[in-house]
Amino acid sequence: MEARGEKGEEAEAGRITSQLLKAKTGEFDLESILLLKLRGLGLSDLGCLGECSNLEWLDLSSNAIAHLGPLSSLKALAVLNISSNRVASLEPLAHCENLQSLNAAGNLLSSLQQLQGLTGLRRLESLRLSSPAGGLSNPLCASLGYRVAMAEMFPGVKVIDGERISGRGSELYQLCKDLDSSLKRFPSGGGAGVTELVGSAKPWVAEGYWDLRPARRSSIVEEAYKQFSEVLQECRELSKRADDTISQAERALNIRPDSSSYVF
Repeated sequence: MEARGEKGEEAEAGRITSQLLKAKTGEFDLESILLLKLRGLGLSDLGCLGECSNLEWLDLSSNAIAHLGPLSSLKALAVLNISSNRVASLEPLAHCENLQSLNAAGNLLSSLQQLQGLTGLRRLESLRLSSPAGGLSNPLCASLGYRVAMAEMFPGVKVIDGERISGRGSELYQLCKDLDSSLKRFPSGGGAGVTELVGSAKPWVAEGYWDLRPARRSSIVEEAYKQFSEVLQECRELSKRADDTISQAERALNIRPDSSSYVF
């Protein structure tokens, strides 16, 4: 009866079963699974996925999943791809305390409130709700000022929709944001209002920001360069001494014996 029940569970369409997980990974124990790719399998029910307690990397993209409940027990999960599904709430992910990267593009998220549960994830660094290259988005992404609101809501996130908003390389994002804000302030009719606005406009960056700065050598590089020069000078001196010694030897051997003295 138990074997028959397992077969029936395995055959259940759209549901993740232990048999499916073992077949995909080759692992006998679900707790041993660290990486799992279940892309495009027509899945709609996460089933026993929550039993993979040590799972760190999970790809559930291009399925028909609407509810993420079982994922709440995945405390070790660091990377999650649920793009192109039917998810309308990310609340279960609030318990995934080690989550660092989340791709939820192509779902049904329609408001910032549906993301509120993610604000407690201190390790979250990358969040994607839109992927123009893949034609994936969420209703939320059509809101005016969506990315600015996202950046304010998640101050610890460094990358939103593939664009770095903080840390190294984020200056371009900031400049584009300032440009958008400036353009929105222009009167539609032009005229004196435009002239006044242009005259009072402030630069986007501090004066001298784009000036080339002389390259600086670190003290370590300077010391290494000095030692190399000293070694090179010693090599030149040794080479000169060797040339002198060879010349002296050649002069000493220049006296050739008389060929008639050889006895055959």
